[in-house]
Amino acid sequence: MHTHTPSTPYFVTTQTRASQITMMLAVALIAVLIILPFFAGRVLIQDMFFILTMLVLAQFWNLLAGYGGMVSIGQQAFVGMGAYAMFGGVILAGIDPIPAILLGGLASLIVAVPTAFFAFRLQGPYFAIGTWVIAEVMRLVMAQVKALGGGTGTSLPRSATREMWATEWIAELFDVRNSAARDILTYWLALALAVATIIAIYALLRSKPGLALSAVRDNPEAAKSVGVDAGRMKWFVFLTSAFGTGLAGALIYVQKARISPDAAFSVTDWTAYVLFIVIIGGIGTIEGPIIGVIIFFLLQSLLADYGSWYLFTLGIIGIVVMLFAPRGLWGLITEKTGIQLFPIRRRLSGGPLDTSKY
Repeated sequence: MHTHTPSTPYFVTTQTRASQITMMLAVALIAVLIILPFFAGRVLIQDMFFILTMLVLAQFWNLLAGYGGMVSIGQQAFVGMGAYAMFGGVILAGIDPIPAILLGGLASLIVAVPTAFFAFRLQGPYFAIGTWVIAEVMRLVMAQVKALGGGTGTSLPRSATREMWATEWIAELFDVRNSAARDILTYWLALALAVATIIAIYALLRSKPGLALSAVRDNPEAAKSVGVDAGRMKWFVFLTSAFGTGLAGALIYVQKARISPDAAFSVTDWTAYVLFIVIIGGIGTIEGPIIGVIIFFLLQSLLADYGSWYLFTLGIIGIVVMLFAPRGLWGLITEKTGIQLFPIRRRLSGGPLDTSKY
């Protein structure tokens, strides 16, 4: 008499053991970061705000260039427009700075439509240069807006920063001054934005549109031949990146409370540094910008006192990484170990041979 042992059914998954462990560790880390202001000093809170906002900018540029194949060097346009829209909402319309952050995202989204209309007619390096030129035009335009300080810039009204949503409650909870309460509030918002950004991008990449996006990046003509609307995907990614970058820009300038065209539209601060973060960490991966922003912050802390040598050192490190690890540090780690913390590739699991172990 023969007994039949039912075989384990096969199924397709993107999860791995490493990703499951990462999820548990991420939840614990987020919990720690939420309660960080209860035992951390103001300097650490400000440093964490910087890391989180740069991470958001890096993730959105990575979505645009690493997954969408559109290398832009004009992302400062959306940082600046987001920041100025927030200032305009506060100064001209009397809106509280916190809800005015949403105006920043919407303004950048609106500006991205004509930007994409012109930029999408350019290819390769011409696209990159075109986005930078558009950003410079926006900087010159905002420098003419006298109601927002013109070329010298302006500050948020004291009444707006003093009466900002939740700052009074935070000041009482932590027994700190209003300025420190504003730092805690913006830190929590930056944490929420960073977590939401990573979750949203990961969900997108694991979805059918994410597969279509990868196909467009790797071979647009082949993607079109199997029914993928390459133009629609490019528009979606460009507008999404602009909206997220605008939110981050508005949040950054809520914390700074002062703005000027040169600072808000700085190609060094909002694009060059972001490129460095993504390239050394690993373009086309979610893990790459996370590693890159940590390395960038450590280098900035160690080398910031050395003036131009600081930028020189960043450039040398970037060149070395591109030469010896073209896929970035995380790409090198994945190549050696096979570990993926945010896997998006489909794997066949179950059955006698399970390929989802790593």
